[in-house]
Amino acid sequence: MRSRSRTICLSLAFITVFLYLLLALVSLPIHHQPCDPPLPPRTHVLRDLARADHASVGPSGPTDPAHRDSSSKGANKDAKGRVRTLSDGLSSASQGKMNMPGGVRRHGTDRAESVASGLSKLEALFDHPLYNMPSPPIPEEDWLLKVKPKIKASEKSSQMWVSASKEGYEDVRWNSSSTSHPPWLRFHLGISRWQLYPRRDPNMDPLTEQLATQRIVSAVQKSGGTQLKLVMSFPNYGQAMFKPMKQERDEETNYNLYYFSDFERHNAEIAAFHLDRILGYRRIPPAVGRLVDVVEEIKRVTTDRKVARTFFTSPVGNVCFYGQCSYYCSTEHAVCGRPRKLEASLAVMLPDLSLASRRSWRSPWRRSYSRSKLAKSVGVSVFSYRGTSVSQNLQKKHPNVCNMDRHHYETFEKFGNNTFLLHLDNGRAFGRHSKDEPSILAPLEQCCRIRRTTWLRLRLLSLPQFRLSDVMRASLSHDPLHSVAPLLSEPHLAALDRRLKTVLETVSRYCLDLNQAVSKMTYR
Repeated sequence: MRSRSRTICLSLAFITVFLYLLLALVSLPIHHQPCDPPLPPRTHVLRDLARADHASVGPSGPTDPAHRDSSSKGANKDAKGRVRTLSDGLSSASQGKMNMPGGVRRHGTDRAESVASGLSKLEALFDHPLYNMPSPPIPEEDWLLKVKPKIKASEKSSQMWVSASKEGYEDVRWNSSSTSHPPWLRFHLGISRWQLYPRRDPNMDPLTEQLATQRIVSAVQKSGGTQLKLVMSFPNYGQAMFKPMKQERDEETNYNLYYFSDFERHNAEIAAFHLDRILGYRRIPPAVGRLVDVVEEIKRVTTDRKVARTFFTSPVGNVCFYGQCSYYCSTEHAVCGRPRKLEASLAVMLPDLSLASRRSWRSPWRRSYSRSKLAKSVGVSVFSYRGTSVSQNLQKKHPNVCNMDRHHYETFEKFGNNTFLLHLDNGRAFGRHSKDEPSILAPLEQCCRIRRTTWLRLRLLSLPQFRLSDVMRASLSHDPLHSVAPLLSEPHLAALDRRLKTVLETVSRYCLDLNQAVSKMTYR
C-alpha cells in the first residue's frame, strides 16, 4: 500500500508540472508585448513641454493672426495632452516601485500646464502693439560702435584680435559684412543710445547658444567687486561674466544681513535679464545658465595663479575653489561642483572700456554702507527714506533709478546724459520672496515720474491674460538650467505679481491727478 501511494503521488506531481508548463507555453505569445520606453525624469517634463510649445508658437511662426491663433490653440491642446500622458505614466509607476505621493505628481503637472499656458501668453505679450511701436531710424551718431569701411595698411596690426598664447582660438576671418561677425560682435555693434539690443533681435538666439555651449578656452578672475566672479573667453574671442551657484534657489537671504553682505545668486542674474526683456527695457546684457565642469573648463584652462592655487577636493570628493576677493573667498565659502559639475550664469561682456568708456554716477537715492552712519546725500539710514531731500540736479538727470544695491549707476560716456542706464550686476536680486522693500519706491513717491510706455506695460502685465508671473515662468523655461530645476521658485513668481500691484497702487496714491500725470509721462 505504501509503494502504491508513493507511485500515485509522483504521478500527480508530474501531471501538475506538465500542466503548468503547457499553460505557460500557451500564454506566452499572448502576454509577450514590447516594453514601454522609460519615462523621462520629472525634471525633464517641463523642458520637453517647453520645447514643443515654443517650436509651435515662437516669434518666427506664422504672421497671419487667424493662422497664429489657431496654431497656438493647437499647440496648447497638444501640450496639455502630453502633460496628461506623462502624468498618467508617473501615476502608473507610483502604484508600483516608485510609490510617489499624489501631491508631487499633481505639483509637477500643474507646473507643466502653467508653463504651457505661459508660453502662449508670452507670445501674445510680445505681439502686443505696446511691444511693437514704430520707432524712427537710428541716426549714425546714436550707434555706440561702428565698423570702419576701410583700414589703411599702416593701421593694420598683425596682432589684432590674437591671443597672447593663440592656443585654442580661431583664425579671424571677419570683414565689414555683419554676416562674418560672431554673435558677440554683432551684439556690440547693435548697441544704441536707447537700448542694448533691438526688440526682436535675430542675433539673440545664436548669442545665448554661444554662451551656453561654446568651448571655454580661458578663465581668469574678474578684478574688483566683493565676491568671486570669472571672465570666460571663447574661441571666437567672445567673453562672458561667470557667476557660480553659491546656494539653493529656494534659500532666502538671512534677514539679519545688510543688503551688501548677501550672497550673489547665479539664477538672479538670469532672471533679471528675462524680467528686463519682459518689461521692455533691454538694459541688461544677455545672460544664460550653464553647467560647467570645474576641472576641464576652469582649473585646466585658467592662467590666473590666484585662482589656480585655491582648488581643493572636499571630504566628500567634490572639486572646489574660492579665488581671492573682499567677501566670501575662503575655504568656508568655497564654490564646489557636484562632484565636478557646477551651475553658473554667463552674461555677455560689454565692449571694452578702451572702445566704449562708461561714466559712473552717484545715485541720489544711494544707501549707506555703514551700519550706524547715514548717507550724506540723503541724510537717511539704510532703512529710512521718507521725507528726505535729494539733489535736484541729479534728480532731473535720471529720476527713474533705484535699487537696494544701486549706490552708483553707469551710462555710456559717448551719449552724455541723454541715454539709458545700464542695469549691471544683478546677483543680489530675488533674495527674499517673503518680504517687500517699500523704500525702493522712494523715487516714485517723491518725484511721481514714470514713463508712459512703462506705465502702460505695467498695467498690461497686471491683467490675467498677460500676468507677469506667467510670462516670467514661460520665459525662464527657455534657459538651459531649467532642465535641472526652475530658475525661480513659485513664491518668487507670486512676489512679482504682488510687487507689481504695489507699484501701480503707489502711482495711484501719490500721483493724485492720474490723468494729468499720464499726460506728462515721457514716451521713451
